[in-house]
Amino acid sequence: MKLFALLSVLVTLLARIHCEAEVKVEDGVLVLTKDNFKEVTEKNEFVLVEFYAPWCGHCKALAPEYAKAAKTLAERESDIKLAKVDATEESELAEEHGVRGYPTLKFFRKGSVIDYTGGRQADDIVTWLSKKTGPPALELETVEAAEKFLEDNQVVVVGFFKDRESDAAKAFLAVANAVDEYPFGVTSNEDVYKKYEAKCGSVVLFKKFDEGKVFFEGDVEEEKLKKFVLSESMPLVVDFNHDSAQRIFGGEIKNHLLFFLSKEKGDFEKYAEPAKAVAKNFREHVLFVSINSDEEDHQRILEFFGMKKEEVPAVRLIHLEEDMAKYKPEKKDLSPEYVKQFVQDFLDGKLKQHLLSQDLPDDWDKEPVKVLVSTNFDEVALDKEKDVLVEFYAPWCGHCKQLAPIFDQLGEKFKDNDKVVIAKMDATANELEHTKISSFPTLKFYKKGDNAVVDYNGERTLEALAKFVESGGSTPATSEEEEEDAKADEHAKDEL
Repeated sequence: MKLFALLSVLVTLLARIHCEAEVKVEDGVLVLTKDNFKEVTEKNEFVLVEFYAPWCGHCKALAPEYAKAAKTLAERESDIKLAKVDATEESELAEEHGVRGYPTLKFFRKGSVIDYTGGRQADDIVTWLSKKTGPPALELETVEAAEKFLEDNQVVVVGFFKDRESDAAKAFLAVANAVDEYPFGVTSNEDVYKKYEAKCGSVVLFKKFDEGKVFFEGDVEEEKLKKFVLSESMPLVVDFNHDSAQRIFGGEIKNHLLFFLSKEKGDFEKYAEPAKAVAKNFREHVLFVSINSDEEDHQRILEFFGMKKEEVPAVRLIHLEEDMAKYKPEKKDLSPEYVKQFVQDFLDGKLKQHLLSQDLPDDWDKEPVKVLVSTNFDEVALDKEKDVLVEFYAPWCGHCKQLAPIFDQLGEKFKDNDKVVIAKMDATANELEHTKISSFPTLKFYKKGDNAVVDYNGERTLEALAKFVESGGSTPATSEEEEEDAKADEHAKDEL
């Protein structure tokens, strides 16, 4: 029995050694498979795992930053490991860990797993991991340590506290623990105080752009300090790109002034640089963002605002809430003075929303299915003498394309009925102040007389639609298939 037990131990050890030998390393990143995944994530205290697809563009963009982060951690002799899994080859692992898109990053920490929520630049990855594995704020005991801390990072927040039990110090450490995007440091060293001209009890944000450093003013309270860090850590005019998108749209500032500019034509130097002085006045309320219109990937943003490249340079303001309200200046003027007045008028509630609208086609009523745009919608759909069924569609929507021939047949069926109108509107290019569309296709029935609105959620067949119209908008039961279609379209809209 003793010999058998000894042999079992030896076999287990040999198996482990064999398994460890099979863990390949590419650019400092461990390559995981179903054979070594469990052992690597359990053996190492901290492992960040990227589930990727070789064909994924976002994964390709992340790869060099991921490798750079692995190199930085290795140079710091960190215990944190970076690993990756080809989810197209290791589908069982991907399914087990709920991977639904690429890249998906999961952080394995002492046997538990959490979603990675940081950025996709090397510095972002290292900062996020450092926050999750170490103290919320690094102790800066010497001037040399402080200098290195500032040199190694684009943005840092330093608290100057001797009494770590004070309310201000506790608030500072709470914010340090809550904000993963940026590294925090704390010091009680007098030489560090002198070096950075800081007083005890103060908080300073250092950055390698704009003003260089900013002192927090007022009493150090958690919410106020957090808002200060999140606003002051962003450039006065943020360049929109894949890496900054998450911070721009995921931040706490929901009002964004967007500058659509051409780098090729020198617009950034001409308009974005002068705008920085204006941005200082509004940075806690409005985020200034520059978008390079020359990039093909940014054309969808121009389309969202109903803009063409010929209109660049231009500015638009958007309020990021459910209705995504947009605002357009009356003049095409990007001077600092005009931009400042435009933003102030918005904050004062003096501006009306800018609603997108296509030009009304001359033949909009030629076919049985009438074409609506923002300017003729109310005149047609809210005609109290008629029942009107409107399809709100998106040109890219698959379910809308499937419905199109059926809807044309429906229009044909009622073309001679002067009390019924069948109509459609491209809801991606036309907006209404009184109606917000969140999924495609959306069908709404406007009753004659009182213009009461009934949502159609029934089957998308000619028979069901005709019966609904003939009944004057009696709401049919929603089928499971239609509910699934609606969810699918909502998901497709979110992805786009």
